[in-house]
Amino acid sequence: MGTRYDLPDVDAFTRPYWEAAAEGTLLLRHCAGCGRGHHYPREFCPYCWSEDVHWRPASGRATLYTWSVVHRNDLPPFGTRTPYVAAVVDLAEGPRMMTEVVECGEDALRVGMELEVCFRADGDGGVTVPVFRPGARLVAG
Repeated sequence: MGTRYDLPDVDAFTRPYWEAAAEGTLLLRHCAGCGRGHHYPREFCPYCWSEDVHWRPASGRATLYTWSVVHRNDLPPFGTRTPYVAAVVDLAEGPRMMTEVVECGEDALRVGMELEVCFRADGDGGVTVPVFRPGARLVAG
């Protein structure tokens, strides 16, 4: 397939995040100085600039903030996934996160809908990526 554009570069700093994702856990960085969580992972707090930040498991709950349905993407392997829902979600812990919404028809998408994290494993030796789907109460009800 050649170059893939869906897999992040894993380095020493982000390795715990990707390893946790492979085990089914979403991690966030949490600041001991001001008590706020943030995403994407940084080595300092973007709110108070403290370097006293640590990994902490997130609940995996989120609400849909906004989305766009992508019908065309020529970068491999996205073309085989179209259409897909590129989204921004508000995590229960506060931070916003760019992601993808799966297992949901585009006509069912609503701002504020409850979502839960799930994980898409790359079968080609890549990394496991957190994505979101409708929350269990929505699926069951």
